[in-house]
Amino acid sequence: MTSTLQPAPATEAVKRPGRWLALSVLVLAVLLVAVDATVLGLATPYISEDLNPSGTQLLWIGDVYSFVIAGLLVSMGSLGDRIGRKRILLVGATAFGAISVLNAYATTPALMILARALLGVAGATLMPATLALIRNIFHDPRERSLAVGIWGATASAGTAVGPIAGGFLLEHFWWGSVFLINLPVMAVLVLVGIRTLPESRNPDPGPWDLLSVVLSLAGMIGIVYAVKEAATHGFTWPTLAAGLLGAAALYGFVHRQLTMPAPLLDMRLFRRRGFSGAVLADLLTVLGMSGLVFFLSQYLQLVQGRRPFEAGLAELPAAVGAVAAGLIAGGAARRFSVRAVVSGGLAAVGLALAALTTLSESTGYPLLGAALLVVGIGAGFSFTVTADVILSSVPRDQAGAASAVSETAYELGAALGIALLGSIVTAAYRDFTGPAGTPAQAHESLGAAAEAAAHMPPHTAQTMLEAARTSFVHGLHLASGAGAVVLLGTAAAAWFLLRGQRLESAG
Repeated sequence: MTSTLQPAPATEAVKRPGRWLALSVLVLAVLLVAVDATVLGLATPYISEDLNPSGTQLLWIGDVYSFVIAGLLVSMGSLGDRIGRKRILLVGATAFGAISVLNAYATTPALMILARALLGVAGATLMPATLALIRNIFHDPRERSLAVGIWGATASAGTAVGPIAGGFLLEHFWWGSVFLINLPVMAVLVLVGIRTLPESRNPDPGPWDLLSVVLSLAGMIGIVYAVKEAATHGFTWPTLAAGLLGAAALYGFVHRQLTMPAPLLDMRLFRRRGFSGAVLADLLTVLGMSGLVFFLSQYLQLVQGRRPFEAGLAELPAAVGAVAAGLIAGGAARRFSVRAVVSGGLAAVGLALAALTTLSESTGYPLLGAALLVVGIGAGFSFTVTADVILSSVPRDQAGAASAVSETAYELGAALGIALLGSIVTAAYRDFTGPAGTPAQAHESLGAAAEAAAHMPPHTAQTMLEAARTSFVHGLHLASGAGAVVLLGTAAAAWFLLRGQRLESAG
């Protein structure tokens, strides 16, 4: 049955005074999370040098945030529906800023992994609350589309601000400073948000079920951990056990939601083809792109020898494209169709990733910059429209849980992408053959090889680095190619799943 969204009743189309100022506070929260995610990629070579993590620990530093946040998003979105979305947003932003300090001053790989996990707990409160508040502040469908576009554009802008600001800080201060930039953003968000954000909640939410929270968290972490370990080390009994426990926990979570009178997540939402198609598109898109996002900064710095600030500027076209596309995506989807905009955007990203399989150590910037611009434009169109579809598909009282599903798909896709595509890069890299005297730790990561080279004779060091960089680029080719296949397949699936789907028009 075709899922066609109906216009909002006229009584809902009231335009709340101060709504655009309130939106400015919400996008600060998005900026906070986006900046944190991107600066980590730039700081990775410095973290490798200072903390000396193993290859597995380095992947955990990169993806544990996504593991935790994916496991808690639904629970936190539902909690916001119950206790108030404004309240959970402000509490989460305060915690996010405080835990950023712990990230900045981590002294061991284990402490860094713990700090990233705790940041995931705080981050899980932010994203569902921002989208849910947009759903409740903007009742006019066209204004809401524009607000969602600004929300997505800010997230994309954060991917540009993060590398540029992070690159500047890395050139002048120690790596921990990149996490401290969260503090002023958090302070502004909390101080202004207290005055401008309206409170909203579900008037009849039912109890917050702790067992459902535990099942959701255990299920997500178990499944993603098993995928990560299987991709890195192959199938082992502990990996299989973790996967089975995770699957059992998710089954228990779904069964419990279907039998509870007031579930944390209304599973009937997934019966709507448009909702399910948008969620699946988000998950697979992020999965396919995550390898590029995580390893591109290392390629720019450790392979092409760019300074951190220059590497940050080099990634700017992706953000520019996403910002521009996000602002016009709603209008484009109404003029053409939802599936045309989403599928076209995803196909463009897939083709750009395919172009990146031609990268070499000496590739000029025009090819890389053009590919990143196309990635940004395609992702901006797709993510903005799917977010609008998801928000418009549910009653306002369930906005937090629905937003959480959208963000869970995003974070789960990121975690799985880093685990799977990251493992492809790592496996390809480890096979490089260095000259005699190459230390074992040089095979753990390219950052470790660069650190080891500083203590080797110049000629031997240069030979080892050339071999290591060649293997790293080969791994990047494999990850980009796999990502291209995923994105093109997702574009085809979205064309069918989003058939007949339309955005609301003003009532």
